[in-house]
Amino acid sequence: MEKHEADEKTHIVIIPFPVQGHINPMLQFSKRLASKGLRVTLLTTTSNKESLQSETNGVIVESISNNLDVASIEALVDRFKTVASQSLPEIIAKYGASGYPVSCLVYDSVMPWALDIAKQLGLTGASFFTQACAVGAIYCNIQRGLLSLPLEGTTVSIAGLPTLSISDLPSFVYDRESYPSLVDRVLDRFSNVDQADWIFFNTFDHLEEEVVNWMASQWPIKTIGPTIPSMYLDKRLTDDKDYGLSLFKPDAAACMNWLDNKQIGSVVYVSFGSLANLGEEQMDELACGLMRSNNYFLWVVRASEGSKLPSNLKAETSEKGLVVNWCPQLEVLSHQAVGCFMTHCGWNSTLEALSLGVPMVAMPQWTDQTTNAKFVVDVWQAGVRVKVNEKGIVGREEIEVCIKEVMEGERGKELKRNAVKWKVLAKEAVDEGGSSDKNIEDFVSKILCT
Repeated sequence: MEKHEADEKTHIVIIPFPVQGHINPMLQFSKRLASKGLRVTLLTTTSNKESLQSETNGVIVESISNNLDVASIEALVDRFKTVASQSLPEIIAKYGASGYPVSCLVYDSVMPWALDIAKQLGLTGASFFTQACAVGAIYCNIQRGLLSLPLEGTTVSIAGLPTLSISDLPSFVYDRESYPSLVDRVLDRFSNVDQADWIFFNTFDHLEEEVVNWMASQWPIKTIGPTIPSMYLDKRLTDDKDYGLSLFKPDAAACMNWLDNKQIGSVVYVSFGSLANLGEEQMDELACGLMRSNNYFLWVVRASEGSKLPSNLKAETSEKGLVVNWCPQLEVLSHQAVGCFMTHCGWNSTLEALSLGVPMVAMPQWTDQTTNAKFVVDVWQAGVRVKVNEKGIVGREEIEVCIKEVMEGERGKELKRNAVKWKVLAKEAVDEGGSSDKNIEDFVSKILCT
């Protein structure tokens, strides 16, 4: 990997929203920048810093106040803004006095106030979107008044995107009444985006070509993804084997030893991420559907969700299934035994599956996951999507049918071929001379000239 002739005094500060799904992609981006000769500092909470692995590939990690004990995402957004907006100017001033003045602030797009601080301090600012470009385009169109809420009709047309049904939009949009305060928060990220010097999306050009081109005609968009540890893609970053942060303790040995004893493509991996909460009835239907599919399955059920499992599950599935509280997802998805990923379609999980060539059964829960699922099925053609019944539950028969569609027959082979195609293109994007690599190089070159 090209390393610029910088004395590592060209200093970038990166500040993600302090949850795992936002920290990890921004930490991976930080590693890419550090590998090219920049001095990179990532700011996070004290508890997150303590959870980070000691090896962060040259990225300096500094902590902000840890006083963030709140009951909801909305409260966390507000509390972190209060804490970080007070600390950030002080930290940047400290770096200037120590001989490492900050050139640019890369901030999580959910925190547009950080750009205001950057401009007040005379810094360039870059907004980092941890969601798909398609999702950004939807929110942007609403914020700009090009798509009005409440929605009318059954479909919407947005530049750069296929025709979308109302239910393909993020849940904050089509079910606005359930998330009244969150709608305004997700739209707020575009309130001052015109002032950003760069806008980064964790995606790659081939994956979202039309909408990337449309967004780039409006703003200085750069695709820099997928932000997957280098070992799984281009292998150009030494020892970059993991994200570095896991707020849950994975049972790695149990998972990998179990997979090692299974045939190629024989296992359904099931995980709904770090936030989703399924009801007891849905957990029961999911358990029954997995058993009915007659495939081996590895199912991640967080400790906080374990009480919802059917009491007889482990006894009835001891031959076919393994249930764990958490697992090393990248290792699991890259294992040859895994033939299918049943997922909530969070953006990080979706990118990981595409980057590792694993077809999906999409079972979106909320926020952007419904839009991601639409693209997985109809645009990227790398999976199938379950249908909910009149009670809003995905039944066991539906789960069985969808798993078998991915795991068996000609349809399953087609989905696997498509997933592998995206794996190849993802690697090309971040490899030397690829679209994302060029965009990162362009950013580094411009920063070095400022």
